[in-house]
Parts: sequence; structure tokens; C-alpha cells
Amino acid sequence: MQRHFFNYIIIGIKGIIMGAADVVPGVSGGTIAFISGIYEELIESIDKVSLNVFKVWKKSGFKTAWKSINGSFLLALFSGITISILSLAKLIKWLLHNEPILLWSFFFGLVLASIIYIGKQIKHWSTVVIVAIIITSIISYLITLAEPFASPDSPFYLLFCGFIAIIAMILPGVSGAFILLILGVYQVAIDTINHLVEGITTGNTDMLKDAAIKFLLLAVGSLIGLKTFSKVLNWMFKHKKNLTLAILTGFMIGSLNKIWPWKEILKTRINSEGQEVTLLDKSILPSAYEGDNKFLWAILFMVIGFATILVIERLGKDKNKA
Repeated sequence: MQRHFFNYIIIGIKGIIMGAADVVPGVSGGTIAFISGIYEELIESIDKVSLNVFKVWKKSGFKTAWKSINGSFLLALFSGITISILSLAKLIKWLLHNEPILLWSFFFGLVLASIIYIGKQIKHWSTVVIVAIIITSIISYLITLAEPFASPDSPFYLLFCGFIAIIAMILPGVSGAFILLILGVYQVAIDTINHLVEGITTGNTDMLKDAAIKFLLLAVGSLIGLKTFSKVLNWMFKHKKNLTLAILTGFMIGSLNKIWPWKEILKTRINSEGQEVTLLDKSILPSAYEGDNKFLWAILFMVIGFATILVIERLGKDKNKA
């Protein structure tokens, strides 16, 4: 489809929002892609990326090869995602530590609206669809109850974590950051991003080298997972779209437990910076929360999160133009 420069700016903004969502455990960038109307184009474009592009380049030139993989779309989107992750990692980390209730409230509203939106896309309701929603809701809920385990230092494990996390990140309703949390490498990933930026800006070569190696391992694992799973998703959307939407809706319903703003801490651990952070918690009522539950502010941020989806959905209506 024919696109103009402004269209790619909009795609880049959608990428920025996806990147912000991917940084937070409990929120999926895939959900943002779906709501904003670019999800199917994204997985189809990723599926087209292969070594075959070099044959097209050799035979018909770079421009034809670039078009064959929808390169401008992918470049605009992933540029936005990268900019967002690199710039927001520190802020998200600060908010998780200092204003967790308000942050989770915002994302709770966002995911709640996403469930309604994706559920509305199911055209034909049947027993299979209902069962799929129930089963995936239960599976997703059980995942949110899982206890993270310690971060291993094995390079192969980092590759594996990148592979698994990226699958979750492009699947609406499943948070890649939360999968990293369960696997015990979420803190490692956040620190890697922050140290990468700090190493570049301060000229600290030792920090930069260590961060670059970890980043590369996670990135390679992510690329393998992205390419592998995009084929499955592309096939499912083309041949079993209704069932696929049901599965995604179920995953999102179950994930609400993880992003419920009010938690009781059951276990803690000491992170790499010597800070005490939550290892395991459970959802509780606002009235049972010890300390200031910020109830009114939380409701306000839920509404803002809900309204954000309406704005993204409006942008998504331009998907045939952008």
C-alpha cells in the first residue's frame, strides 16, 4: 500500500507505545499492535523476512527487495520500539519502585479495554470459542501465580530467555517482560539496557562491553523466536482467526491478576543493586492494602488507561491509510 512520511511517523509512535508496554511486566506490546490495527501486517511482514530477500536483491535490486519485506513499515515500527525501550527503561524502573499502584492502575485500565476490544472482533461464538477462552484464561492466570527463580549467568540461558520472551511480546495478552520475570532475568534485562545507555554516554568501556554481550545474546534469541513464531501466528490469523482471537482474549483475561494494583508481598529478594524487591505477591482488595491505597488516584489512572486504548483504536482506524 502507498504510504507517506506522516504515515510512518504514526507507525513509529505506535512502536513507541508498544516498546513502553513491553518494558512493564503484565503488559504486552502485541496487545498495542492489535488495538492500533497493525498486528496482522506486523506478523505477516516478519514472516516475509528470510534469506530469500538477498536473492530478490541480487535479481531485481535493493528497492524491490526492501518492498518485498515491507521494510519501511518494519523500520519505522522497530525504530519506535527501540527508542522507547532505551529511553523509558529508567523511568519505568523508577515508577515500579516509587509509584507501583498508579502505574499498575494505568495498565490495568489499558488491558481491560483491550480485552473488550479484542473480544468484539470475534465474529462467530461457539462452544469451541468459549472453551478456548476459559482454558487460556486459566493458563494465563496460573502463569501469573508462578514464582520467579534466580537469574543464571549462562549465555545459552539468556538466548533461551530472549527466544521465549519475544514470543510473548508479540502475542497479545501475554507479557514478555513478565515471562522474563518468571525466568529470573527481568532485572538483568532492565539493567542491561540501562548499562548499555550509561556505558555509551559515559564512555565506560567495561560496562559497555558487558552490557553489549548480554544485549546481543538476548537479541539473537529474540530474533530466532520472532522469526519462528511469526509463521505460526501468520498461519493462525489466515486460517483460524476466530479461534486465535478467542485464545488471545483468554490470555488477556488471565493476565489481569498480574497487573491488579493492590498486592500483598509474600516474598522478597535482593536485586543486583542491593535493593529489596518483590519476588512473590498476591492480589488483595484495596481495603486490605497496608498503607495508602491511593484508591481515587488509582481509579483515575485506570480511566486514563482505558481512554488511551480508545485513542489508539482511533489511530488504528487509519490502518488502511497508514
